[in-house]
Amino acid sequence: MNTSHEAEHASPSQDDTTSPLAVHSSRPMISTKPLMVTADISLERDGILRTPMIIKADNVTVEGNGATLRGPGQRRDLETYKGVGIVAKGCSGVTIRNLKIRGFESALWASDGINWVLEGCDFSDNYHDPEYGWGEGKRNGGLILTNISNSLIRNNRVNRVWNACDLRFCHHNVFSGNDFSHTSNTCLKLWNSCHNRIENNNMSYGIRIASGEVHARDSTSLLIESSSDENHFENNDFSHGGDGIFIRVLNDWISTRNTFVENDCSYANNNCVECWAPGNTFIRNRANFGSYGFWMGGSDRSVLIGNEAAYNGLSHGNHNAPEPGFGHGGIVFVNGPSYHVKVLDNYCHHNNGGGIVLRGDLSSRGKRWKAHHWIISGNRLCHNRWGIYAQHADWIFLSGNQRQGNEQRDLFDHVSHVITGKPFPHPQTPTNALISVPPRVHAGKEILFDGSKSQGTDLSFQWDIGGGRFTEPVVHGAFDRPGFYRVGLTVYSGGNADLASADLYVVAPCHEIGTENDQNRWSFRILHHTHDGDQGSPSPQKPRMSFFSDPDVALMGKSSTHIRVDPYGGHVMEALLALRGASEQDLRDHKLLSFWLKWRNKNVFGFTKTNPTIRLHSARGSVTLKPEDERNLLSAEESYNEVRWGWLYLQVPLQGGDGWVREVIGNPELCCIENIG
Repeated sequence: MNTSHEAEHASPSQDDTTSPLAVHSSRPMISTKPLMVTADISLERDGILRTPMIIKADNVTVEGNGATLRGPGQRRDLETYKGVGIVAKGCSGVTIRNLKIRGFESALWASDGINWVLEGCDFSDNYHDPEYGWGEGKRNGGLILTNISNSLIRNNRVNRVWNACDLRFCHHNVFSGNDFSHTSNTCLKLWNSCHNRIENNNMSYGIRIASGEVHARDSTSLLIESSSDENHFENNDFSHGGDGIFIRVLNDWISTRNTFVENDCSYANNNCVECWAPGNTFIRNRANFGSYGFWMGGSDRSVLIGNEAAYNGLSHGNHNAPEPGFGHGGIVFVNGPSYHVKVLDNYCHHNNGGGIVLRGDLSSRGKRWKAHHWIISGNRLCHNRWGIYAQHADWIFLSGNQRQGNEQRDLFDHVSHVITGKPFPHPQTPTNALISVPPRVHAGKEILFDGSKSQGTDLSFQWDIGGGRFTEPVVHGAFDRPGFYRVGLTVYSGGNADLASADLYVVAPCHEIGTENDQNRWSFRILHHTHDGDQGSPSPQKPRMSFFSDPDVALMGKSSTHIRVDPYGGHVMEALLALRGASEQDLRDHKLLSFWLKWRNKNVFGFTKTNPTIRLHSARGSVTLKPEDERNLLSAEESYNEVRWGWLYLQVPLQGGDGWVREVIGNPELCCIENIG
């Protein structure tokens, strides 16, 4: 069974469909009726307007002329910050210039539009709560933008608010020259927002911390999460935050292919850069004077080039959450897998710990996962406790790293397959690893792994294909068993090296049930409501699952079955597949239920508790199969890191065992099962 499961809705606190006016309809914003804007408007220069606005038309310009839109908020009285200064829904081509908005819960709430211009405005001193405890709080503060794209936001000021700029489903925008500093939660927040360009902005002091407090309650200058991909950040000030840059993956929904160039993330209370997502690139950034420079747990395929990470973890500076063994560090990959990583030409100095730290799983001593397939080249490692601190790692290429004044020699503990590059006496052509690998193949079928188009002179090749090591440019092979396999290649010539990687899925041909246009055989039922974490509270709408054939997301056959939950209100729901025909009902000769699963869950903490749970129903009773020890296999921690964006292959023993618990109700017979849930 080849099944794709997508849970679409976040908890109500993340709901984007609610109008801000509807949210506050029971609490009047101020005493004056809102002004409906349907044409260009120019306000009195430096005047004060106590009327909020609702923009109701496309292609209108609000020229503020330095005027102030004044809300009811009174300093130090948070309950008085109510309503929204300007609301626009479904309007495009809107320009707002030279306007000040003060004293509201949010300055601007705009949704569902394109081609906006916001410039020269000051949206400071709206809702701001430096005393708020842990948690996200509501979407409020300065600019609250939902589904706003192809727009320009430049030279604005938003200070002393909760979130200076909160983006959700916002794509292809340019942010330039803004001052979004001094906020109590985030300066800039991206949720499922892609292809934006953020450059030359001041986003410093995104921090919420009390005197003597340690962790700054997850406040951060920049927060990126939930598939915010392919954004470009250049020459921004993210300094003095709780974190400087925080790429968060609470729900296993990664943000990838983002590029960070020449940003200053220094003086972070916690981590100058904290990243838990794969495939992001950091070039010439500054990550100094934090507790850690770069904290990169779970960040496969990361590239760090020419960054400075210095003075982190000092006893007289920020030094929160020291790690066992090494304390703090400049560039640190721990507490999550790190596959296929390049760390090149960085300057790591005066760190109270390792200049560069890579460590596999500490509790299992690397048995669960290792820091695997790295290039560490051309780095300057000076006046740290260690230059390189490597533990429970495998397949590392080292060349051209300069060490000076470190307290101790490099540590390599339980590190295997280290390649030391030797520079040639004359300049070498740079290497470029290029591989050709099919994304999927049938078990037993020969596969061609081709690295022959890699670029460089006198290249040596090192492959790791599903755990097997090879040294030829082209490798032929086959896999007998279906599943997920990692493929990596390092090419090197003298001191030059590069790496490439691929994800390979091996499938076994079989008779599929529940897919291939079988969506009409699926149904669902609601079991009960749950209040686990932030998974949601009862929705005014009845939860629903819909089922459709998806030819674009499939590993086997022509399509998968896509299960969509919409709406969702925090309930436990069960998808049901009705079996028909004697050949499908007769399970006496079958030992395993096998299927591929791919999912996306937008709720903040994703799937929780025991997952997946499978039930076989008949008129006489049911058999329930679930992972033992209440394991959640829909989690990268219990499966493998690539499952966050790829497929998971499950083989469930019908009689239980091998990591699965079997529970029986009634007297079912596996030879006459009627439904799979």
